[in-house]
Amino acid sequence: MECIQSKKYDLILNIMKILHTSDWHLGKRLDTYSRHQEQVEVLDEIIRIADAENVDIVLVAGDLFDTFNPPVESIDLFYKSLKCLANNGERAVVCIAGNHDSPDRIEAPDPLARECGIIFVGYPNSEVPLFKLDSGLEVIRSEAGFVELKLPHCNEPLRILTTPYANEIRLKSYLGVDDPETELRKVLKDRWQQLAEKYCDISGANLLLSHLFFTKEGATLPEEPDDEKPILHVGGAQAIYTSDIPSQIQYVALGHLHRKQIIDQEPCPVVYSGSPLSYSFSEANQTKYVVLLEFQPDKRASLKPIELHKGLPLKRVRSQGVSEALEWLKQNPDCLVELTIVTDAYLNASDRKLLNQTHQGIIQIIPEMLQGTDSDGNPQTTNINLSKGIEELFAEYFQHTKGLPPDPSLMELFKEVIANKKDF
Repeated sequence: MECIQSKKYDLILNIMKILHTSDWHLGKRLDTYSRHQEQVEVLDEIIRIADAENVDIVLVAGDLFDTFNPPVESIDLFYKSLKCLANNGERAVVCIAGNHDSPDRIEAPDPLARECGIIFVGYPNSEVPLFKLDSGLEVIRSEAGFVELKLPHCNEPLRILTTPYANEIRLKSYLGVDDPETELRKVLKDRWQQLAEKYCDISGANLLLSHLFFTKEGATLPEEPDDEKPILHVGGAQAIYTSDIPSQIQYVALGHLHRKQIIDQEPCPVVYSGSPLSYSFSEANQTKYVVLLEFQPDKRASLKPIELHKGLPLKRVRSQGVSEALEWLKQNPDCLVELTIVTDAYLNASDRKLLNQTHQGIIQIIPEMLQGTDSDGNPQTTNINLSKGIEELFAEYFQHTKGLPPDPSLMELFKEVIANKKDF
């Protein structure tokens, strides 16, 4: 990854430009398929957008990595990308932890990162130290859950309320709540309001940066990605209402949901920027974005979604038989595929080999078995339930091909083969 030096500013600007991104999930795989090279390319694309738009600050709203212990290549990509985004301290970068991140890992390099203009916030009660760079970037004021920045090319300060992910018990503990029965929404609303009244007047730009599940009260809950660690679960954190946001806030930059969406427009735009790549087949055919904001004090933020083009598209394909599947695969080489094949017989090893040789991006092959016709003569099908154990699937396959169930001795032999395979 090669950093591109962004052009110098000639004037101090009245309009503050902010780039909102989230859910990088560095280190994530699609089944066993590595997405590292796609992540390299899409982060380079985000860097180029930040430079082309002369962005003053980049916000990364959590889920920076996919696991608490990401691969070395992902850690290397992360720091190189942030260094390029920060442009030698000419541009601020603020990253918060999501529910996939280790807060301690996120905050560990903070002293060195600050020298580059990069700020890490791992916990809801983290306090950013005051500092000033030669570029003019400065942390003016700070306390737990709040930071105020003077950006090198902007007249007015930027105030950010920071609320990284923590489960409900920890959130209450971090925010100093003694009564465990106090509703989390009230705890956050009171804390945000306290900070907003103390710091967020109309002389600067004011926003909230968080990795929580927000919704408009009474609205249908937005869907979480299929393979995402859900926030709304026992021990997690309840949904936060947009009505809990202080009126002083001009924009809420969110992470967690992978599809770009505006949850509410009141009291300000409440926006999930979405992930830069499609990370599960539930996201197939989604267009991915970063969100560019233009801020002025005491005015509504102006939003401009910018489409991302890097990364392989995810495709869900349903074919009538192997021949039709092969034809489609030959015509669509540059994608990752979940392939469903309607068939009257189980796929044999040679069919699977031929399919995988034809296309390098097949992630999963799902046989859909024909089960005769209905009363109108239409074919009936049933998907093979791949959530079943391998022994049960083998028994069903044997029954289908031989017309009778496998005897116990054969099943014992099959179990022995599987057990030995796991040892390698």
